[in-house]
Amino acid sequence: MPDLPKIDFLYLSEPDMIRAGVTDMAKCVDAMEEMFHLLHIGDYRMAGGNNNSHGAVVMFPDESPFPEMPKNTTDRRFMAMPAYLGGSFRTAGMKWYGSNVDNRDRGLPRSILTFMLNDADTGAPLALMSANLLSAYRTGAIPGVGARHLARKDSRVVGIVGPGVMARTSLAAFMATCPMIDTVKIKGRGKANLDAFTAWVAENYPQIQNVRVVDTDEEVVRDSDIVTFCASVATGDPSQYPTIYREWVRPGTFLSMPAPCNIDEGMTGSDVRKILDFSGLYEAYLEELPAPRHIHIPAVGVKYFDLIEEGKLARGALEDLSAIVSGDVPGRRNDEEIIILSVGGMAVEDVAWGTMVYRNAIANGIGVKLNLWEEPALK
Repeated sequence: MPDLPKIDFLYLSEPDMIRAGVTDMAKCVDAMEEMFHLLHIGDYRMAGGNNNSHGAVVMFPDESPFPEMPKNTTDRRFMAMPAYLGGSFRTAGMKWYGSNVDNRDRGLPRSILTFMLNDADTGAPLALMSANLLSAYRTGAIPGVGARHLARKDSRVVGIVGPGVMARTSLAAFMATCPMIDTVKIKGRGKANLDAFTAWVAENYPQIQNVRVVDTDEEVVRDSDIVTFCASVATGDPSQYPTIYREWVRPGTFLSMPAPCNIDEGMTGSDVRKILDFSGLYEAYLEELPAPRHIHIPAVGVKYFDLIEEGKLARGALEDLSAIVSGDVPGRRNDEEIIILSVGGMAVEDVAWGTMVYRNAIANGIGVKLNLWEEPALK
């Protein structure tokens, strides 16, 4: 415990975060695995009265009498994602960000993220972090945990829709957990993004000898061992979300869905195992949003709950990755199973990886120490 009441905290820029190991995907996957066990036993808290909320969001109107107020466009928002995580972490934190698709025209990411990590006892700040990489790697690591438990160990072919950041971190996590991968099929909308993705694969994973650009979602899915949809699309019309058709999916496929996704009726059958990253997140949406909810939240897990309310799917058909990680439910049971994982994104993921990166920064003298106060003016 530092000398109180003086409080110092660490500022970690993006270069500092890189030096502190934020891009170490193998360790990030391990941190997410530990986090899932804590979710399963209940040693965590997220936002909302249900303790499972994704976060709190500020949205903007389509029209406003205030000319300087931002107007609603695709993904135009501010969002806060707070959480506490126990176990070996025992920290709290909050990711905060603003999002504007027009940022890309300014040479900026669509969303600009920061993360504040706090001491769970006093509430004092421990670190303020640049969080775009933190968020990207923890998001990709969840499919990696899924692949560790749900993909065939001899998986070689990965099919990807959307060659952006999420595709890179998801593939990095697959490579950390399924090292026999040697082929990637990628579908994207623009040549520049596809070229950038294939160059990144060549630089980082020379063992992937075959990278093929394909034209359709069907080509991505057919004959793949692992499939992931990582494309950003407008939320609101599920018929426009990238869709998985059962006839495309061969036995033994693991499908990881961290981005907008829809499924056909065939994918609702009992021959497809339907895994949620954590059911509490989706049950919170039941309380917070009007039905049907898939128009608001494009995760395939939300689609499942819409189908349950419509009487088209049994609640017992859904399983939890957290229970699988904890050993209470089996992972892949044979090489023929088709398994689809819904990845919703949770604030506890940021706390888990942010805590690990912070501790590494402290151990290695990385970052800039900032002073909150020597002694508080108000006591």
